[in-house]
Amino acid sequence: MIAALAAAPSFLAAPAPALVTVYKSPTCGCCKAWVRHMQENGFAVEAHDVNDVTPYKKRYGVRSELASCHTAVIGGYVFEGHVPAEDIKRFLNERPASRGLAVPGMPQGSPGMEGPRAEPYNVLSLDADGIVQVYANH
Repeated sequence: MIAALAAAPSFLAAPAPALVTVYKSPTCGCCKAWVRHMQENGFAVEAHDVNDVTPYKKRYGVRSELASCHTAVIGGYVFEGHVPAEDIKRFLNERPASRGLAVPGMPQGSPGMEGPRAEPYNVLSLDADGIVQVYANH
């Protein structure tokens, strides 16, 4: 009994999974696949099906050249498109002075866009001044 009580504080201190709020089209299959990818990697996901994702992209400062089919928000950061969960986890752990990450377009082989062929793609970081830099290569 004492051993169980001693273990309780560490159990209670376990962090809750980060909540991912996703804005996506109700008919987009790759968005649904990306949501599944995030859930399979330990994220809690709240998906909002919207007819037009553009207002959400504008609200979170996603420029048109960085846009993809869905926009996600985690803890005040924006994640545009098919960003791999491993990059999001690293980003959230580092907590950089950045607005978020983006994978422009819909590159084959990215999470949610799996298939017989994969193409190389970059994950870009978006800083508060609008400067875009490569965060990861895949």
